[in-house]
Amino acid sequence: MAACTTPSGISMEDLIEALKLKIVEILNLPDVTPDDIPVDGQLVGGELGIDSIDTLELVIMLNKDYGVVIDNKELGFKVFASLRSLASYIMEKSPRYAG
Repeated sequence: MAACTTPSGISMEDLIEALKLKIVEILNLPDVTPDDIPVDGQLVGGELGIDSIDTLELVIMLNKDYGVVIDNKELGFKVFASLRSLASYIMEKSPRYAG
């Protein structure tokens, strides 16, 4: 099965791996490695201990690094449901990845 890629040639899997690294780095998660972050598991409020302050830091990173905006709570719940939903949102909305 071919990997889903963007016009820039970046695959969903590559983006997910990059996001894992950024999450661990930006949030300074104790005793968490990128491999500990489940792709389809609950991202916020789950076992990783990511809370609302952490989510705000992620929103800022998304705007700065990917040019995407999360401007309301409902959208935030949808986007931050899992790492896969976050990557999908970036691929769909980011000028860097969208066709």
